[in-house]
Amino acid sequence: MVTRILTTALVFSFLTAHALAGPAWTDPEKAAKEHADFAVQGEYTGSLRHDDGEAKVGIQVIALGKGKFRAVGYPGGLPGDGWNKEDKHTAEGQMADGTVIFKNEEATAKLKDGKITILTPDGEEIGKLEKITRKSETLGAKPPEGAVVLYSGKDDVSKWKGGKADEQGNLQQGVTSNETFGDHKLHIEFQIPYQPEDRGQGRGNSGMYVQGRYEVQMLDSFGLEGKHNECGGLYSVKDPDINMAYPPLTWQTYDVDYTAAKFEDGRLVSNPRVTVRHNGVVVHDDVELPGERSTTAAPSKPGPQAGPVYLQNHGNPVRYRNIWVVPTE
Repeated sequence: MVTRILTTALVFSFLTAHALAGPAWTDPEKAAKEHADFAVQGEYTGSLRHDDGEAKVGIQVIALGKGKFRAVGYPGGLPGDGWNKEDKHTAEGQMADGTVIFKNEEATAKLKDGKITILTPDGEEIGKLEKITRKSETLGAKPPEGAVVLYSGKDDVSKWKGGKADEQGNLQQGVTSNETFGDHKLHIEFQIPYQPEDRGQGRGNSGMYVQGRYEVQMLDSFGLEGKHNECGGLYSVKDPDINMAYPPLTWQTYDVDYTAAKFEDGRLVSNPRVTVRHNGVVVHDDVELPGERSTTAAPSKPGPQAGPVYLQNHGNPVRYRNIWVVPTE
């Protein structure tokens, strides 16, 4: 009893310390009206002139609160759209009079009115980038014949334990599906809140647990490294092959193909396997999961039983819609 009380207190302390440092928005329209930095964050694409011609480049601009920003540049294009997964360049910026200036040893970037102008250290303009909004190719995917629809975005929370919908009709975090599954395909759309003043695991944190056992992390990882505890990661198991996180308050998708662990006479004979597509891009290709253990904070222990879809409550207002499962056993 004492151990459980202490554990609960520690968890609550962690959540409040890491999740409530600053304001959080779940509605893009309100964020745009109430916080000037929201319109600046996002993805920008264009090309830069070099001695041997022009080269495509992408930049992700991360809002850090109070007019501060970080720019991450990707030679070849944005992640999933030309970047070579190796080279990156970063610079810090501050808004002043409607313009954000980023500067490092290689260049200066001026961001204003949805455009970024790139200058050499000598002040020569070598390129312009424009803001874009990408959408997952599986966004709005319709459930095929035989699918179990867990949430259609119509405020019907009857298929979830603890289910609640917000004012926009989106499912809120901290729910477990009533139905359980073995081998299956799963589609889910999720929206990370805009929390510019928060950092790390306190910034838009949730997770989708397959069978209630294995977490595919959800987090505001826009512009980050792409680790196992960031968006798209298999928590405590494997980093995503590429960080495909979109900016907060953009609807994102996971499409999962899951093969459950196999048991004979109560003995594990085959580990579970999973393929995950994040915003339409494969970030885990037929990865073997640890059949002898579940991932951190999983509500279900390993075993031969079917398991639910669990959407973690980590103290942040993450939202979900268009959730369906196709059993494949």
